[in-house]
Amino acid sequence: METKEIIKLLPHRFPFLLVDRIVEFEPGKRAVGIKNVTYNEPFFEGHFPHTPIMPGVLIIEAMAQTGGVLAFKTFPEKRGSVFFLGIDNARFRRPVIPGDQLKMVVEVLKQKMDIWIFEGKAYVNDEIVAEAKIMAMLKEEKENEP
Repeated sequence: METKEIIKLLPHRFPFLLVDRIVEFEPGKRAVGIKNVTYNEPFFEGHFPHTPIMPGVLIIEAMAQTGGVLAFKTFPEKRGSVFFLGIDNARFRRPVIPGDQLKMVVEVLKQKMDIWIFEGKAYVNDEIVAEAKIMAMLKEEKENEP
């Protein structure tokens, strides 16, 4: 799934869309997303100018966005937003730098109604760089809402 399909599912846009492609998808179970990390990312201007490192919270966000694609693609009749409810057991193993290709592997641990609990792991070259348990909620848009 390419970016033009991802933006039909997620409300995020540049510079905050952090998933370039979905390369694997199993409805209700698993998704694998890719983010090509380039020196042109806006966050590298300040984090850090002489030693650019992708902020850990954005790695978590990339995993969460991959989970959002998984949820909305599993239930295509739902459209709206995905909201963070919680993050547990977040761990960062090594920095992500310009030139890295970040692979986000997200698996569903539990799903009840609009609440999802995902296990996310991020890799660079098959080496785990971050992991977290992410809880999110799908919020459908109502016709009269902006």
